Parts: sequence; structure tokens; C-alpha cells
Amino acid sequence: MKSLTIVKFAFLSILVGACGLAAASGALAQDQIKFCCSNQVYQAIAQNLAGAFAKETGVEIDVKTASSGSCLYSLGSGFSDIAGTARKLYQRHEVYGYQEFAFCKDPLSVVARKECGVDSLTEDQLQDLFAGEIHNWNEVGGADLPVRIVVPDKDTAAHKNFRRQVMKHKDIVHDFVAQDSTSVIEILKNFPCGAVSFVSQGAAKRHGELKNIRIDGLAPVDKDYPYYQIFFLVVNKAPEGNLKKFIDFVYSPKSAKMIKDNGMTPLSK
Repeated sequence: MKSLTIVKFAFLSILVGACGLAAASGALAQDQIKFCCSNQVYQAIAQNLAGAFAKETGVEIDVKTASSGSCLYSLGSGFSDIAGTARKLYQRHEVYGYQEFAFCKDPLSVVARKECGVDSLTEDQLQDLFAGEIHNWNEVGGADLPVRIVVPDKDTAAHKNFRRQVMKHKDIVHDFVAQDSTSVIEILKNFPCGAVSFVSQGAAKRHGELKNIRIDGLAPVDKDYPYYQIFFLVVNKAPEGNLKKFIDFVYSPKSAKMIKDNGMTPLSK
């Protein structure tokens, strides 16, 4: 009987310990938000917002980056609590209960190495450039350098947005393809001087080797610049607890200042 009592006590101790670990794990989970974020959104502003929120609240943001489409898949599969995307939801997502919060308007910049010698293009020249009809920068008043078109993968939001807004759905003729949107920055910095691409202005801003090419005389930071992306936070259930706090924080005056400081426009909820 004594040994049975000891066994019972040992079993209860293990059970209590397991419950304690489960409770601790649950408490930890409540203090962490799993955030799957578009590479552009992350580089442009989300890394700053997540860091500021964690510092202010003590709630950890576990960020994974991917394409906008992959982030939505991660959200739908339960691998993340919230997604950050650079494109609107498709109708099928709304049918399944996804909800998006537009929080930032970001110029879609045409970026090139400074050595290209071109500061501004017309919209027609820009379309011709990415349609493969301009082969040397000297054809548009620049240096005698061959044009090298670098694009992010066709499944990225940047590629889809550029093809829709700039190319009017015409194909882009390219020399190199980057795996994700922001990888084009590193390719431009390390590849031949005639390389050109497009990416979030907020993501490209910190790279002094590159220049933003004006379009019809307008720079990305100008009010009437024609090409832009909207950044969204996306959930697939009503946000509550720390998730709601994070969304509210993104719309706070503090976050609005951070967005403006990065050359973008904060949007109201």
C-alpha cells in the first residue's frame, strides 16, 4: 500500500508539473504575436513598428518574412496571428472572413545605380525601359551603359503592382529575377552599373548607392507621384487582446510619425 501511495504521489507531481508548464506556455503564448510580413512592408516600416510596440508593451513580436501571398497562406494555416501585405485581399479571402486594415501608403519607386546618369524619365520612357525597348541609358540621355532590368519574382506584390500600374498589364522584359521584393536592392548594389528595378520607397530609402528616378519630373516623395502601394495588416478573426493592441498601436500618433519619417503616408483606421 505504501508503494502505491508513493506511485500516486509521483504521478500527481508529474501531472501538476505538466499543468504548470502548460500554464506557463499559455502565458508565454499570450505575450507573443506571430507576425508574417511581406518583405517590402517589413523593410519599409513594420520592423520599426514591431520593435517600438514590443518596447512599449513588453509583448514580443515574432516576425517571419515572405511574399504577401505566402503571408496570407501562413495566416490561414494558423502559423501566424496576423499578416502584413502590400496588396489588397482577393474576394475569396473576404468570403473566408479575412479582414484587412490599410495603414500606410508607400510610393513604388524606380531605383537605379547613380552611374546610369538619368534623373528623370517620362511615363512612356519608363514603360519602354521595362518592356525591353531601351537597351542603353544613353537612349534616354544617360551614360553609355547597357540597361539591365532586375525584377522581383512575379508572385510578389511589388511585381504585380508595378505590372498593373506602370506597364498596364504588359509583360516586363528582364535580365535578372530576385527571389523576393527587397532582394532587388542588394542585386542593384552589387551588379553592373546599368541595373534598374522597382521597390518600396521606404525599403530603398536607406541605400545611398541608389537613386530614385523621377517620373515626369515627380519624385516618390512628391504628393502627385503616380505609383504607390498600400500596406495592410490582415487578420482572419476579430482581433482581441494583444493583437488588437498591436493594431491600435499601428494607428497611433507615435506610429504615424514613424511612417512619415520614412517618407510614407499614414492612413487612418
